[in-house]
Amino acid sequence: MLDDMFNAKSVAVIGASHKKGKIGYDIMISLLRDYKGKIIPVNPKGGKIHGIPSYTSIKEYGPVDLAVIVIPAHLVPLTVKECGETGIKNIIVISAGFKEVDTEGAEFENQIVEICKNYDIKLVGPNCLGIIDTHNHLNASFASEIASKGKISFMTQSGAIMAVILDYADKHHIGFSRIISLGNKAGINEKDCMENFMEDENTDVISAYLEGIVDGPGFIEVSRKASKKKPVVLIKSGTTSKGSEAVSSHTGTIAGSESAYEAAFSKCGILRAYSLEELMDYCRALTLFPLPRGNRIAIVTNAGGPGIMTTDAAINNGLELAVLSSETKLKLKNGLPESASVKNPVDVLGDASPDRCAFALDTVLKDPNVDGIILLVTPQSVTDLVGSAIVASEYATKSHKPVLCSFFGGTQCEKAEKVLDDNKVPNYVYPKTAVKTLKALYDYNIIRNQEYPESPRFNVDKEAVKSIIEDAKKKNVTTLGLRSFDILKSYGIPTVGTALTTTIEETVESAEEIGYPLVMKIVSPNISHKYDVGGIKLNLNNAEEVKTAYEDMMENIPLKEPEAHIEGVQLQKMLSSGTEVIIGMVRDPTFGPMIMFGFGGIYVEIFEDVKFAIAPLNEIEAENMITGIKTHKLLEGTRGDKPKDIPSITDTILRISQLATDFPEINEFEINPLMVFDEGEGALAVDMRMVLKKD
Repeated sequence: MLDDMFNAKSVAVIGASHKKGKIGYDIMISLLRDYKGKIIPVNPKGGKIHGIPSYTSIKEYGPVDLAVIVIPAHLVPLTVKECGETGIKNIIVISAGFKEVDTEGAEFENQIVEICKNYDIKLVGPNCLGIIDTHNHLNASFASEIASKGKISFMTQSGAIMAVILDYADKHHIGFSRIISLGNKAGINEKDCMENFMEDENTDVISAYLEGIVDGPGFIEVSRKASKKKPVVLIKSGTTSKGSEAVSSHTGTIAGSESAYEAAFSKCGILRAYSLEELMDYCRALTLFPLPRGNRIAIVTNAGGPGIMTTDAAINNGLELAVLSSETKLKLKNGLPESASVKNPVDVLGDASPDRCAFALDTVLKDPNVDGIILLVTPQSVTDLVGSAIVASEYATKSHKPVLCSFFGGTQCEKAEKVLDDNKVPNYVYPKTAVKTLKALYDYNIIRNQEYPESPRFNVDKEAVKSIIEDAKKKNVTTLGLRSFDILKSYGIPTVGTALTTTIEETVESAEEIGYPLVMKIVSPNISHKYDVGGIKLNLNNAEEVKTAYEDMMENIPLKEPEAHIEGVQLQKMLSSGTEVIIGMVRDPTFGPMIMFGFGGIYVEIFEDVKFAIAPLNEIEAENMITGIKTHKLLEGTRGDKPKDIPSITDTILRISQLATDFPEINEFEINPLMVFDEGEGALAVDMRMVLKKD
């Protein structure tokens, strides 16, 4: 879709200028520096610009492969229309002053979008820095320099970040294939770029800085395809804001935009970076180093203390310290000084020569138990840092296993860093950075081999659910009480026996029918946390206790919640065993239904030990939700307790996933608790709350 733009053989600069300080001047300079295609300046004053004859309008010249527009915002719609009439199919609007400014600017932007649709024009921007293709020598941006050639492609929603990345990359000799500044994303968005970078033969790594995503489900779909072919490394800012829709469930309270993005990136194989430095570290490593087969690493160091620090960092980041074979340890013992450590970390001592480092690296790399190495060198008085850097460069560039270098210091390490830099080997000044980068390499090896099975489809009664929802809409009801249980039953989810009553006589009569012991819960669309207002009574064993509990609720709850509309009470059979878990859903505005799992009851918001995933889910994803919480081992049986019926939780999660996908009218809901019994005994939904979208 974007190849015609990146491979443009002719570029018109509409708003070209010969005056320094004008963006039209900078764009012309950028193009003239390296671009081999035809450059057409357009300026209403005509004349020559940088020695090239200009045209008073694009219509005067005719069609080009790419038009770059740098004129005031209010003039852009008419200019875009002229481009369309001329037959131009690719436009970059550098100009600012659109929806990012005010309503008038938003109207100009809407006009541009409509014109581009009418003329089938691909639009980048507005309010962007432009694009770069190093292999086509195209710098259609007002970045000061074109990037070096390389194998990384980068998209950014921030023009300033593009400038920062280019400057950082220039200092560290990092090369790019394609770069695009998306700006307001009125036309081309991150999904389009992902599709293009995925197919670009000059791109080995896809990277991005994003502040938001236009089409969440579409982004997940294309990212899954892309991450199977190439690593996708992404940094997402704005992670602290909550979702835009009001929520009232535990699920909605805990969920926020960060939870949604984390779940989405996990679903589609994206490597998440949390800073621009991490982004560049991961991208650079993925273009340079082989992928480790596993997560077993060895540390070769000339200092014991930093070696221990690196060990801690490795374990904390999900890597394992490789257990060296007896043959490896024997060879190291015979070749290293007596006081050296031949266990992992391998300490070659502070007086280690480059040859000793080379011997240790060579020996450890040959160990089949080692998947990757971190070489840690500190500037001690007898250390030959430059010689060690030469050795490190050789092994880092030629080894069939990743060898990441951390020359850990400052001024004394500068010459060694230059040696590494000249050999295009990154130096991770802090060992934990090397560890995180090696973990990213390992993670991508898993991602590229990851399979995405189809989500199961259960035989359910969709018509029954549709009827309940339509009935609620007719009555202008958005919060469903007991009718939620009918929805669960329609989707094959077992529920506990229950009754809704509105008088004391009805309550006592229903209690006798259900049988004791009982639980009584207040029913009100305005009360989410029943415990807090005395709205749950447990272990009711006879009619008198039922009567007392009812009277207490009706007398005291209105005092605590005077605005709440009380519909009655709900009676349920008291369950004497089982473990409480919660399964919820909140509809994220970007990615759609987001499922939550964790331990339930009153502790869900206190512990917040929950896992989110974007529906629809497959069986692997559902199982990963269960094992993904810190307390999951409690479900597997501890200290003599029997294992719980985990397959019944998985089944319920998958059925809830299908329900949320089938009915976009459902905004949020949760089963809290789902009572899970011992292995083979199933689970029962005990309490349920569902909220429909408002019209």
